[in-house]
Amino acid sequence: MSDSAARLGEIYLHRGNLLKAQNSYRQAVQEAREHGSPEELSHALGNLGNVYALLEDYEAAERLYQEVLDIQRSQQTENAIGTTLVNLGNLQADAGRPEQALAYYLEAIDLLTPLGNEQALGILYTNLALQELLLDQSKHAISHFQLALDYHRKVGNEDGLATTYGQLGKAYLLTGHVKKAEACLNNASEHFIKLANKPGEAGALRLLVNIYQTRNDTTSALRCIEQVIQIDQHYSLPQYEDDLQLYHQLRESLTK
Repeated sequence: MSDSAARLGEIYLHRGNLLKAQNSYRQAVQEAREHGSPEELSHALGNLGNVYALLEDYEAAERLYQEVLDIQRSQQTENAIGTTLVNLGNLQADAGRPEQALAYYLEAIDLLTPLGNEQALGILYTNLALQELLLDQSKHAISHFQLALDYHRKVGNEDGLATTYGQLGKAYLLTGHVKKAEACLNNASEHFIKLANKPGEAGALRLLVNIYQTRNDTTSALRCIEQVIQIDQHYSLPQYEDDLQLYHQLRESLTK
């Protein structure tokens, strides 16, 4: 089978042209059904499913992922099966169905844990914890965020550490553990600084502002929001007006 259609789909997807990517991947699927191997068909179906997911056509994406899963199970490719289960979980999460997402994530964990894919497991446990928060399963979520951090540390995943520390900080805030939330958010901020991810740093700082406000520590809150506004202005972030309004409120309260 010629890979020209699949290659075109990849190019269009990279450029953000989802409709052309969709058409190219449809052609790739047709060619794979007619002349390709099971692996080629699985790959083409998965790519088309990814495009449908980006287009928020979740039912079409799910049908494609399920067909991919059937092929992978017949081939007994466990790592690939785990990846597709994660894709199905992400799809359910994006569609606002946390219970279904949870089921796919747990199945993926059962499959991937014996394989020792620590990079994938770190991301997977983070995704699992986010859905548990939506289902008011805070204790499970916190435990799984911590497990995700362990995996991220093992493989040196700085992006994973930064993001997961921030999410764990939010979870601690929701459960009233303010000191633990502050520690996590400071860790998140430090990792975002290492990554030179200023928008991520701003997100962590905004949450720290909330913590300092609850403590009536206006000086610390003001220091954080000043840093946030600098980042807003440099990167033209959409939160600028709200952050500026909060800055003025904090300045006013400090002078009273």
